[in-house]
Amino acid sequence: MRIVHAKMSLCLIFLGLGTATSAQAPLDLPVSFAIQADSASYSDLADLIVISPLIIDVTVRNVKKLTVEQSVGVPTSMERVLVEADVMALIRGEGGFAPRVRFLLDVPKNAKGKIPKLKKQRVFLFGRQVQGRLGEIQLSRPNAVALFSAANDTLVRNITSEAVQLGAPRRITGITSAFHSAGTVLGEGETQIFLKTDNDQPLSLTVLSRPGQQKQWAVSTAEVIDASATAPERFTLLWYRLACGLPRSLPSERVEAASNQDTARAQADYKFVIDALGPCGRKR
Repeated sequence: MRIVHAKMSLCLIFLGLGTATSAQAPLDLPVSFAIQADSASYSDLADLIVISPLIIDVTVRNVKKLTVEQSVGVPTSMERVLVEADVMALIRGEGGFAPRVRFLLDVPKNAKGKIPKLKKQRVFLFGRQVQGRLGEIQLSRPNAVALFSAANDTLVRNITSEAVQLGAPRRITGITSAFHSAGTVLGEGETQIFLKTDNDQPLSLTVLSRPGQQKQWAVSTAEVIDASATAPERFTLLWYRLACGLPRSLPSERVEAASNQDTARAQADYKFVIDALGPCGRKR
């Protein structure tokens, strides 16, 4: 199965195909290989959801080790396997789908050279259907797998619901410009920062400072800055795009300022936003 990246129009389908089957205890796998069942990072899941036109919940039926010739390029610490799985639910996708799917997976070996027992394990797959091959899945990344849990199920569905909306927040590619305007009294001012996204979606930050009041910031997704805009809630797609996509500091060359003091204020306000967003939270 070769890696293919293709654009396709998407629709969202939440379709349960049955109740959960009896499964083995959750696997103890490296975070780098699979997103864990009990400690998933919002951002790790979002990383996979926003690039995957197909998201399915499956239970592993069979696992077949591939030959050395079929595993060219796989590190010696990993084993390439062909996995056959039963579809429990289609979370994101379009068109028809098969009730049983197959996909390639590189699984880490333990100290004895053995791989974990994947059979009967329930996992989420993030990828795309191979064109012209119903039931064959190409994972978005070699490790585009998350172990199933009720918490992960809720997270995956919530993030996917946001990701498929028209006007969903897009990937930030840089900062186009920024400027700071001092107010009429000491300590008053406003900083505006304009961002660039991969589809030129309007996105800007505003930071307001007033004497005797706590500094406030907001994000606007409209061409004209919305006076009613607020800061995004934590663990939403807009928060994820900002927390994981913004550079850690505001380059001085992006600040349109009449003085060094204005540049310093703009950079301080930008740092305030970064601190308010908190860490991105990726674990891999």
